[in-house]
Amino acid sequence: MELLANEAFTQLHPTGHHADRPERLRVLLDALPGWTHVDRVAMREELERCHTSEYIDSVQAIGEPTWLDIDTIASATTWEAATLAAGLAIAAVDAGAFALVRPPGHHAFADHAMGFCLFNNVAVAARHAGAALGLRRVAIVDIDVHHGNGTQALFAADPDVLYVSLHQWPFYPGTGGPGEQAENLLNVPLHAGSGDREYVAAFTGEVEPRVRRFEPELVLVSAGFDAHADDPLADMALSREGFGELARRCAALGPRVAAVLEGGYNVETLPSLVEAALRGFEAA
Repeated sequence: MELLANEAFTQLHPTGHHADRPERLRVLLDALPGWTHVDRVAMREELERCHTSEYIDSVQAIGEPTWLDIDTIASATTWEAATLAAGLAIAAVDAGAFALVRPPGHHAFADHAMGFCLFNNVAVAARHAGAALGLRRVAIVDIDVHHGNGTQALFAADPDVLYVSLHQWPFYPGTGGPGEQAENLLNVPLHAGSGDREYVAAFTGEVEPRVRRFEPELVLVSAGFDAHADDPLADMALSREGFGELARRCAALGPRVAAVLEGGYNVETLPSLVEAALRGFEAA
């Protein structure tokens, strides 16, 4: 699977000592030299498939360091980074590739930022798949350790998009519990300390049957790596090999697959985890 990235992510949207800092992309680009440079910015009409005009305007107008919520900082170059991240997510769908981007996206709602996320990259890419490629049935599989509450909300009324999330629960952002289910929604809450065995069991018993029944034309993976045993922001125990196995299983769920980076905040382990996932996607 091709890796898509852009050096600009290592400079834009500076966040100081914040967990989502430019160093995350720097270590990935240095460790994975085969990536393809892509200059693809999400156009306003592409963002408006998921976000309100008022919210888009508010992000574009940011000119100085501003906290958008308790976790999400933005500054003068955040607009450029966020539109580039959404654009690379679109490019990943077009190419069947893995987009290495920041800021992440799955907590972003139609009208506000949350949890490090400005625009919902995967959601924008899923809408592009339908509008530009004619792929009407999209399954989003979210393996980030946090529930993608923004993605869930954006597709709550869309029967052509299935949202599946495996995440630590109870945990931030407080959503995605066992009672939150629908025809186009599968939440698989996992207890703290869950590792390879629990994740594979959840895939085998819940995720794979549900996604196959849906018969997606595209499987779009919200590829978070913060469920790793050494990640500082969670309490899960996935191994490097576990991420490879999850990627392999995701890729086997449909005729097309693409992936977009979400979380993963240990810069020492992140490159090896992405590499393992890449091999898993290619092995399916």
